[in-house]
Amino acid sequence: MEIKPGLNQYLKESSPHLGIKKLAEEFPGKVIFSTSFSLEDQVITHFIAEEKLPIRIFTLDTGRLFPETYSTWERTLDRYEVPIESYHPDADKLGDLIHKKGPNGFYKSVENRKECCQVRKVFPLKNALKGMDIWISGLRAEHSPERESLDILEWDENNQLFKYYPLLHYRESDLRKIINSEGIPYTILFDKGFPSIGCAPCTRAVREGEPMRAGRWWWEDQNKKECGLHEIHSVKS
Repeated sequence: MEIKPGLNQYLKESSPHLGIKKLAEEFPGKVIFSTSFSLEDQVITHFIAEEKLPIRIFTLDTGRLFPETYSTWERTLDRYEVPIESYHPDADKLGDLIHKKGPNGFYKSVENRKECCQVRKVFPLKNALKGMDIWISGLRAEHSPERESLDILEWDENNQLFKYYPLLHYRESDLRKIINSEGIPYTILFDKGFPSIGCAPCTRAVREGEPMRAGRWWWEDQNKKECGLHEIHSVKS
C-alpha cells in the first residue's frame, strides 16, 4: 500500500487533531484506533469523538486488566457515546496456555511472558487490524529510548498497514493540560504513580527516578521491554 506524496510531511507539520481528521478523509472506512485508556489514548478518543470522525475504536481486553481500567472504559462510553469494540484472547489458545504454564506462568521466564502477551494481546490485535490501512496509536517518544526513533507515520510490516502516532512528541504535562481543560475522563492510577498501565499482574507503580515503563514487567531486565504489539520498522512513504 502506498500513501500520497507529501502526506507524511503534512502529518509532521499538523496538529494531532488535524492529522487524525486528514487520515479519516484520505482513507475512508480504513482507519482504526487502539485504546488502552491511557492518558494519550483518552486524548485521541476525545479528538475522534468530538469531531464524530468515521474511525473505529477498539481495545484489547486481556481478561487481566485493572478494575480502574474497566471503570475508565465505562466512563468513556458515558461521556462520548461512541462504540468501543472489544477484542479478547481466543478461548482455546488461552486455555491451552494456562493448562501448560499455569495462570501466573509469565513470572517464571521472559519466554513465558511473551507467550502470554502473544495470546492475550498480539493475536487479538491482528484480528482487529484485518482489512485496515491506518492504525492510530498513542505511542510517545517520552515512553522509552526505543520510541524516540519513531517517525510520526511508519509502515508496520507485521500487520501490513501504516501506523500513525499523533502524540509522538507530546509530553505527559501536555496531555494533562488537555485532559484538565476538556474534562476528559482518565484512570486514577495515573495519579498513583502508574505512567504506563497494562495488565494488573504485570504492572506496578513507578518509583521516583525510574523510567516511565519501569513498572511494566517489573521483574524482568529493564532493557527493551515490549509485548510485541509495537515493532519498529522503517517508513514507507
